[in-house]
Amino acid sequence: MPVSNSPILVTGGAGYIGSVLVGELLSNGHNVRVIDNLMYGQSSLNIYQGNKYLEHMTGDIRNSRDVDQALKGVKGVVHLAAIVGDPACEKNRALAAEVNRTASELLYRKSLEHKVGRFVFASTCSNYGKMDNHNGYVDESSELKPISHYARLKVDFEKFILNQNSQSLTAVVLRFATAYGLSPRIRLDLTLNEFTVRLALGKKLQVYGEQFWRPYTHTIDLARACILALKQDFSKVSGRAFNVGAANENYQKKTLVALIVKELSQMASNVEFVKKDEDPRDYRVNFDLIKKTLDYKNLKTVNDGISEFIAVVRNGQIKDFDNPIYRNA
Repeated sequence: MPVSNSPILVTGGAGYIGSVLVGELLSNGHNVRVIDNLMYGQSSLNIYQGNKYLEHMTGDIRNSRDVDQALKGVKGVVHLAAIVGDPACEKNRALAAEVNRTASELLYRKSLEHKVGRFVFASTCSNYGKMDNHNGYVDESSELKPISHYARLKVDFEKFILNQNSQSLTAVVLRFATAYGLSPRIRLDLTLNEFTVRLALGKKLQVYGEQFWRPYTHTIDLARACILALKQDFSKVSGRAFNVGAANENYQKKTLVALIVKELSQMASNVEFVKKDEDPRDYRVNFDLIKKTLDYKNLKTVNDGISEFIAVVRNGQIKDFDNPIYRNA
């Protein structure tokens, strides 16, 4: 059952995926409310300035009053606000726990109080850690083996909301594949984005652990999955976790590099592969469940992401690769 035209609350709506989701929700005719503490600025929302269907609230999900204000009249929540990524969470472990676990639990409890109908949580495929069979796949029934502080906190909150068994608030967990692609808030600390921009700028690229697997999904497709989770009937999504991505978008790092070098052949000599066997994260992911249950499929491929970033480098949009605005840590 689709949510009503009451506002959809997007926490972290000024972020890398959040700012894309805001645009997709607006395009789908939804009223949207954003709560974001603007730790990375607010320029990502400038393209929506003046849109009467968008309400932006500067606030912090750790603050009970801010959360109450943000949830007024809301029927659906997409919870993206977090300290995102392994480096950022390791840099400030206490803050990460406060935001990614404690504040997230507050948001869920307040959503119950405000009679919100649906709660979509953005988790991560990093929760799988390292698969037992290097030639196999993990799926939603596989054991979660979080290795980083970031993934452990995601698993903690997954377990919290999936164990609530609320009849009034439908909780859905989306385990995102590694994100790539353009966004109003560009990030260059993500594998595909970083590799492509480095080589497009003529820089050297060192690749560690070329053999390890990861799934990849474009920001647009991650946003689309959030909207599907909001709209689908209660019986299909309630209390369930879904991997978000496509089987043919699982890549080893060496294959990603080969695809980039195919477009930037003159940069092949700039790539150095550094042997690394100790990286514990290695997972190739099955995405049958979301395809069968939500009729989801990726519209973009990593080749699209490569083309996007080569284009923005060539048109001069990205010149200063090391600018901290492009990174979470």
